[in-house]
Amino acid sequence: MMKLMSFVLLALSLIVMIISNLISKKTFMDREKNSPFECGFDPKNSARLPFSLHFFLIAIIFLIFDVEITLLIPFILMIKNMSMFNYFLILSFFILILLGGLYHEWHQGALTWIY
Repeated sequence: MMKLMSFVLLALSLIVMIISNLISKKTFMDREKNSPFECGFDPKNSARLPFSLHFFLIAIIFLIFDVEITLLIPFILMIKNMSMFNYFLILSFFILILLGGLYHEWHQGALTWIY
């Protein structure tokens, strides 16, 4: 009985796989859409091409502001344990440092999206 059940399940899974393969809408024209595109590189080109510095800067800025969000979350939990003056002083200093970094990136042209 166990062999018959495993055979039926195997046959059923093969039938489902064959049917899904037959009715799928994959074509040769969609090959470009389905190819991976990671880290600013096209996988069909040579791996020896120079790295895009603009992509790298945008990725670093994203990481900085992502880490900044994770550093701001504990401030929400600390509001109950601190005096309001100290809380706003520390939070203002933190945001001032971030705004200074943002101004520096803007002044250097790292935030220019169109060349």
